[in-house]
Amino acid sequence: MAVSKKSTKVRTEPSQSRLTTWVKRIGFLGILITTLGWLDSIKDRWYIFEPAFLHELAQTAIASSPNDTAGMIKHIVTNLTETYPDNKIRLNTHQDWVFNNAGGAMGAMYIIHASITEYLIIFGTPLGTEGHTGIHTADDYFHILVGEQWAFRPGQLEMERYTPGMVHLMPRGVAKQYKMHEGCWALEYARGWIPLMLPFGFADTLTSTLDIPTFYNTARITGREIIKNLLIGKI
Repeated sequence: MAVSKKSTKVRTEPSQSRLTTWVKRIGFLGILITTLGWLDSIKDRWYIFEPAFLHELAQTAIASSPNDTAGMIKHIVTNLTETYPDNKIRLNTHQDWVFNNAGGAMGAMYIIHASITEYLIIFGTPLGTEGHTGIHTADDYFHILVGEQWAFRPGQLEMERYTPGMVHLMPRGVAKQYKMHEGCWALEYARGWIPLMLPFGFADTLTSTLDIPTFYNTARITGREIIKNLLIGKI
């Protein structure tokens, strides 16, 4: 009686195939890193705002509307719309105010401009707040309009103090503790890779406050402004 035997073949991936796969992965990673580095080196060609101009604008707003925060904001927005044509950059002239919880600090913000490489907002609080600045992929210029801001980095034994008309520059990659005193408002300008800053801006909402309406409105306004600028070629 004949007994049939079934032979089974074990298929194994050749080591050469695995090596090819890893070479492709490493090559793709290398191309990605090179591309990102190149984009980072040319991002300044997409900037519209100049820090010196914004500093001067903040100072003239303070001088034109002393003790009137609303007047300062109106002065800033009016001058921006008169200076920059809407075919070059899109500005949000509707004061869509939303809460902002980030790094343990809480305030309110009005997004004047948002694009891939720049944002310009009014940020502050009539109550006062403090927290962590975050570590960002953009340089941040904090122009004090009203009140005071204090800050320090590890190793500093004395605080930095910023008053109306001064600008607090936070280079990318730098982290500080900061405090905004009662009734402190500022014109904040960031230049760099703005989308990479958004997780910090949303983290407290998603993990602590669970303020879904604020999350929705912040995402809606930011996305709307970025898209409006992309449509006219403003990256």
